[in-house]
Amino acid sequence: MINFLNLQAINAQYQDELKSACAKVIDSGWYVMGQELESFEDEFSKYCRVKNAIGVANGLDALILVLRAWKELGKLKDGDEVIVPANTYIASILAITENNLIPVFVEPDTKSFNLCPINVRKAITEKTKVILPVHLYGLISPMVELMSIAKEFDLLVLEDCAQAHGASIDGKKAGSWGDAAGFSFYPGKNLGALGDAGAVTTNDDELAKTVKALRNYGSHKKYENLYQGINSRLDEIQAAMLRVKLKYLDKETERRKFIAKKYCTQINNSLIQLPIWDEDEQHVFHLFVIQTSKRDDFQEYLNLNGIQTVIHYPIPPHKQKAYSHFNLLSLPLTEEIHQRVLSLPIDPTMSIESVNQIIKVVNEFE
Repeated sequence: MINFLNLQAINAQYQDELKSACAKVIDSGWYVMGQELESFEDEFSKYCRVKNAIGVANGLDALILVLRAWKELGKLKDGDEVIVPANTYIASILAITENNLIPVFVEPDTKSFNLCPINVRKAITEKTKVILPVHLYGLISPMVELMSIAKEFDLLVLEDCAQAHGASIDGKKAGSWGDAAGFSFYPGKNLGALGDAGAVTTNDDELAKTVKALRNYGSHKKYENLYQGINSRLDEIQAAMLRVKLKYLDKETERRKFIAKKYCTQINNSLIQLPIWDEDEQHVFHLFVIQTSKRDDFQEYLNLNGIQTVIHYPIPPHKQKAYSHFNLLSLPLTEEIHQRVLSLPIDPTMSIESVNQIIKVVNEFE
């Protein structure tokens, strides 16, 4: 079986460094809010080319805390609207509703599946306060256009960068475009921890200070609490793991792009629609997502031929039971996408033989 993603193999490449980093933390006797976290925050902020990175417990918390901080700073209030792509993962929506804000689902661009600036503009009302672009599958959203709209209507921009570590437009990286951004370091991400982890990035020092307090019980100073915060701290061991793996992120991204290029140039089955890519820095291929009207048959066929695949995602957020009050929304493009998409393996540790085998099997599907 060709695995969809072999985390054991990915981390085995760096096992000596990871074990050494872990041992260093154990021997230090300091396990939360210490030097490893500070060092990772500094290194990741420099990687994203922003002033501040704030480590938190996971990617969902990163989004929740930014919106919460804007409420504490008086920039948002209950009932304000947040424009979000309808085809995103549910975490993007959970962050909005957790803050008593209203998600406004918009149909994505038909080619990229990211936010469509035209549809964003149509969705703006007097209650709109935030645009939340999701850099889906590793492709950065059309941030030049979206930032122009945000400036025109005086809107905040919160990037969901959970799948786009290192993606950029003209050298400006994901996480540095908006007023703030949320990253996930879930183990399967391009930059993955060995457990849950996340971060907020921003050039806004006041926002960074507020998020830092909110992640730590609302405390800016020990035993003094400015806010009714939560416990969402990136622990020392995960920070140490991420410091090791950050050094190799660009190398792994290049391998992902190499595999993606082979797929894009050598898969020639008319039943399979490939993702768009200009072979530039905009896509870091967290996922390689194809479309087919025969998805279920195709997935079964691949499985029978020893190729593991995953559907990202089978049910759109507005059709989930958790959001039953949105179930009657009609979003035909989003609903079609969720019926057609399938993710092929794009593991940076895959052998060239495995890549060629996948291409051969895909091309033989009929």
